[in-house]
Amino acid sequence: MTRVAAIDCGTNSVRLLIADIGHTGLADIERRMEIVRLGQGVDRTGRLAPEALERTFTAMRGYAKLIAQHGAERVRVVATSATRDAANRDEFVAGVRGIFGVEPEVITGAEEAELSFTGATRGLAGRAAEPFLVVDIGGGSTEFVVGTTDGARPALRGALSVDIGCVRLTERHLKEAGDPPSGRAVDAVTADVEAALDRVAAAVPVTEARTLVGLAGSVTTVAGIALGLPYYDPDRIHHSRIPADDVRDVTLRLLSMTHDERAALPVMHPGRVDVIGAGALILERLMTRWGFAEVVVSEHDILDGIAWSLWVN
Repeated sequence: MTRVAAIDCGTNSVRLLIADIGHTGLADIERRMEIVRLGQGVDRTGRLAPEALERTFTAMRGYAKLIAQHGAERVRVVATSATRDAANRDEFVAGVRGIFGVEPEVITGAEEAELSFTGATRGLAGRAAEPFLVVDIGGGSTEFVVGTTDGARPALRGALSVDIGCVRLTERHLKEAGDPPSGRAVDAVTADVEAALDRVAAAVPVTEARTLVGLAGSVTTVAGIALGLPYYDPDRIHHSRIPADDVRDVTLRLLSMTHDERAALPVMHPGRVDVIGAGALILERLMTRWGFAEVVVSEHDILDGIAWSLWVN
C-alpha cells in the first residue's frame, strides 16, 4: 500500500484526501472539504482576490499539518478553473509551494476531465452500463467526458471543459437578481448553459453514453434533497440513482426559494446556499437535453483521481 495525499483546489472549495492505495483499492484516512470561494470575482476581474487567496491558504495550512501527521509518502496539489483564468496565478503558486513544499499543477480542462473520470468510475465497472458520461459540475467550469473503464487507465472517447459553473453563473446572473432570483435572471443562466451544451455536443460523443455519472457538490446536494435526507449522508448519496423528474423538481424548488429557505435545508452546506440554484440548473438542463432518465451520483471524483495518479503499482 502507498499512503498518498491529494489536494484539489477548485473555484468554490479546497479539498483533501489522504488515503492508502493498493491493488485492493483506495482506503480513506482523511477526507476534508473547506468552502473558500477562491474564484470570488474572477469572472469579472480576471484576478484572484487577496481575501480569497488568504482563505485558501488558511485551509491549506491545516491540511499540511494533517499530511505531516499521517506521514503521506506522496503529495499532489491540483488547481482548476479559477486559477487557470487568473492573471495573478503566480501568487497562488508561490503560496502553495510554501505550504506543501510541492509545485501546484494548474491543469488543463482535458486533464481535469480525465482525473474526474478515473475517480468517479473506479467503483462502477460492472455495476452500470458503459460507456459513461461523467459530468463534474464545479464552481467555475463543468467537465464532460465520455469513456469506458479499461484497467488502470480509462479509454476516453471525448472530453471538454466549458466555462459554466455554479459560482461563475451565480456571479454573472443571479447575485443581484432578487431573492428568489427573477425569471429573467434564471433565463439568462439557462441561455449560457444551453450555449455551452451546444459546444459539448459538437466535441463529445454524448449520445454514445449509456450511463450519466454526476459529480461534485451541486450534484450531491441535489441528490440529498431528492432523497429527503435528514442530514448530509455521503454513504446514502454515493451511487444513488436520482430520476430526471426528481432532479427537475428539486431544481425548480431551489430556484423558487429564498436564501434563508435554502439555508434551512438539512443537507445544505452553508457555502453552497447562494450557488446551488445555478449548479442544479446545469444538471437539469443537460439531462433534459440528452434525455437521461437518471443520474448516478458519485461522492468519488477528481480528488480520488488525483490520489490514484500517485499510486506506484
